Amino acid sequence: MKGNSYDTEDMIFALATPWGTGALAVIRVSGGGCIQALQPLFSRPKALSRAASHTLVHGQIKDNESGEPVDDVLISVFKEGRGFTKEESVEISCHGSMAGVEAIFKLLKRIGMRPASPGEFTFRAFMHGSMDLTQAEAVMEIVASESQLAHSLALGRLEGNLHALIEEIKQIVLQAVAVIEVQLDYAEDEISGDVDFPYAPLEHAQARIETLLATYSVGKLYGEGARVVLAGSTNAGKSTLFNLLLREERSIVSDVHGTTRDFIESKTVLDGIPIRLYDTAGLRDSIDTIEQEGIRRTKRLLDEADLILLMLDGTEHDEESAARYGALLEDPRCIVVWNKTDLTVRPPLPGSFPLSAKKGEGFPRLRDEMVRRLRKDAKRPGEHDIVIESSRQRDELHRAQEAIDQAIDLAHQNVPLDIVAVELGEALDALGSLTGEVASSDILEQIFSGFCVGK
Repeated sequence: MKGNSYDTEDMIFALATPWGTGALAVIRVSGGGCIQALQPLFSRPKALSRAASHTLVHGQIKDNESGEPVDDVLISVFKEGRGFTKEESVEISCHGSMAGVEAIFKLLKRIGMRPASPGEFTFRAFMHGSMDLTQAEAVMEIVASESQLAHSLALGRLEGNLHALIEEIKQIVLQAVAVIEVQLDYAEDEISGDVDFPYAPLEHAQARIETLLATYSVGKLYGEGARVVLAGSTNAGKSTLFNLLLREERSIVSDVHGTTRDFIESKTVLDGIPIRLYDTAGLRDSIDTIEQEGIRRTKRLLDEADLILLMLDGTEHDEESAARYGALLEDPRCIVVWNKTDLTVRPPLPGSFPLSAKKGEGFPRLRDEMVRRLRKDAKRPGEHDIVIESSRQRDELHRAQEAIDQAIDLAHQNVPLDIVAVELGEALDALGSLTGEVASSDILEQIFSGFCVGK
């Protein structure tokens, strides 16, 4: 992979734990000969060289020129074929001082190692057959997961449930190709018994692909999350609802109009869906330049939102005054919230959700509607369900689906079987690309370069 300089002959290292001060840090090292290369830096070189795979060795990392100790460490040893990358590798557990970590990095460079590129450890694991491409993608999906459900779904893919399903579909198509190849290679009088075109198996493969494709939108939702923007006039209760959704006092609540002059952003989880929540400046005419800028930013957020909660103050609004939000009222992403029901007897706007954000009355119904809209009425996936959230996987499944569709159509038209076999070959190519069997170097670079360093 030229673009990322993934030279698998190099010894590489990276910090596997987050940058920042902590009790411990873990430096991952991989590459043939790395254990021997590390010995001049270690206070107990013989113990390190004799250590069995999957054992720990305690000692000190020291400067190999001055002999001065750098840190007390534990070294985890993984012999070739046994570790994450299936290469000889070690993990150095040291104290979580950034100055100490950087000092160890300097020493590792001195003995001929280089910093790893993003995704390089997982790339090596993939290249050595430790995992297929769907499992490699799942590594980063686990790291990026922001809810327990997203983590569980990605963990299932890492454990191979998606790979196993794709292999089942691939075997169905391969068996269909074998039936066709028999008819191409032998004359009718040389084949004992009737050999029909394998419509049923291919239609079964199509159904399996269709079911998997149907999981993409909900898989992406639980994997990537959604943007929810609270909008409306000043003092409508946006900040109170913002705090209610977060279950904490995050946004300032005041009776003074224009308190929120810029948007406030925070994260929460609704029914397993990671939510990026925005409390915005009230929408009104203002001569205050700072407030005007806040309103401009609010409008930009509204354009990017997956869901909009339009807050209307039930003590001030009626159907006529609410009409000035016409564009938002007609937006399919918009849920109209009729707030302050504890302070008003005015009837809610038709189709709106009555709420007392201050007391929490009506909140469960609003929350359920938010989840329903975000899922677009799709069922909440179970922790052990197989779903996809990668657009690459979706595109390859579509390619396989279209190729099988074309093969079935051509067979119905009595087109020569060698042409039909070409279409099924295209389907197999797409399924192989899904798992990485036939993935191009460009695709691999695109996937692994998006990983964090150390993975």
